[in-house]
Amino acid sequence: MFQKMIIAIVLIGSGQALSQPTSPQYLQLKDRLDRPSDGYCLDVVGSGKHIRLDMPLTAHNCKGPQVYEDEVVQYRSDTSLYFPAYDGCVTAMGINDKALSGNALMLKACGVEQPFLNAKKFQQFEFNHKGQVKLVGSHLCIAAGAESHTTYSLEHRWRSLFILPCADAELTHSVWKLVSAGQSR
Repeated sequence: MFQKMIIAIVLIGSGQALSQPTSPQYLQLKDRLDRPSDGYCLDVVGSGKHIRLDMPLTAHNCKGPQVYEDEVVQYRSDTSLYFPAYDGCVTAMGINDKALSGNALMLKACGVEQPFLNAKKFQQFEFNHKGQVKLVGSHLCIAAGAESHTTYSLEHRWRSLFILPCADAELTHSVWKLVSAGQSR
């Protein structure tokens, strides 16, 4: 009982739940920037049969009202950001054991080890006290780019997504929250 209470206090204090949600969630930029009605969410490039796992992740306007699998993410107890539809984890791109400021994020198999990529080291993230999503063991946080542009539809917009030193990242572009998928909040 005491152990369960400690776990509950830790989860409440973090501001983000580590357990599997009962409904799908998006990781949304807290500041909606130039998208006041829907904001920006972590997104896999493409849609339907045209998903591009070979391209960097983006911040795309949050989609709804139905749930879009290319934006559904789980923040798991191992501190990975997992996209269940593609069985992949958000991975800060680095070489060997080092990720650098400005590096992109991609979806890779969780825990994969390949020449030049020790993904486990680059797949663990935590929310810091400001709400930024920080690569564990580093000073780097996930940030959306300063510019936005249309996608194939003039109604949709996207921004680049990369890691920056947390202290240098504008909070408007680097504070995130987990929200119910398909719903603007």
